[in-house]
Amino acid sequence: MKFYESGDSSKPVIFLFPGTCCLYSSFEHVLDGLHSYFYTVIVSYDGFDPNEKTEFYSMEDECEKIELEIKKKYGGRIKAAYGCSLGGSFVSLLIQRKRIHIDHGIIGSSDMDEAGRLVAKIKSSMVVPFMYKMIHTGALPKFMQKKLNKTDEVKKELYNGFLNMFGIGKGGCPWITKQSIYNQFYSDLVTKVQHGIDVPETMVQTLYARAKETKKQNAKIKDEIAVELVEKLNYDFSIADKDNAMNYGVIARTIVLDRMVEQYLKKHEN
Repeated sequence: MKFYESGDSSKPVIFLFPGTCCLYSSFEHVLDGLHSYFYTVIVSYDGFDPNEKTEFYSMEDECEKIELEIKKKYGGRIKAAYGCSLGGSFVSLLIQRKRIHIDHGIIGSSDMDEAGRLVAKIKSSMVVPFMYKMIHTGALPKFMQKKLNKTDEVKKELYNGFLNMFGIGKGGCPWITKQSIYNQFYSDLVTKVQHGIDVPETMVQTLYARAKETKKQNAKIKDEIAVELVEKLNYDFSIADKDNAMNYGVIARTIVLDRMVEQYLKKHEN
């Protein structure tokens, strides 16, 4: 496993997790924009990095290495983590394990499919031969390529952007083994992510944000109960005080929700 770091190291840290069978380079086109706000770290999974000869074993095994890296280099805490598809499952699993702290976890296009071991083996055995040939050679099957050639230029550009994440159209990825692809598919299916993952510190930060805003001279919201509770709590709010993204998000969400409730009550007075 490798970690590709870039940007201004004085800025908040965001970890980026690729999707299923995707390369770390799939994030390269967004790095310039992210560097305005973050120091970026792209995770390159075992078995999928062109610069080392390794094998992907399981999501738990990868999580342990990621947690070790975050503890060693970032004191066990990072500002954010983003993952799409399999990457979103990694973000969720890391939060669930509670061995490191992620202030903001963001997931996209993660289906969170789960299956028993037998079904997972069957599904993986069906998908892997097709995926392995495609990723290994860097070429689509002929029937898929013909269909792609018939699409308009706008759709073709979108499809090619998606396929490039797998190294398709870029010469292929001959270093990725069939076993790594199988293990990644299988592990994603059998590794369960809890529903409603509980992160108590997030609730405390939300409470503090409401209390902090209430005490301002031109407060956007008023929550005297939040002020009273924060004053009674024996808790170090120094980290929450610095988290402007969390604070602004809580206030904005409260204002929107209050307006929606007010509109609903006006329409349903009885």
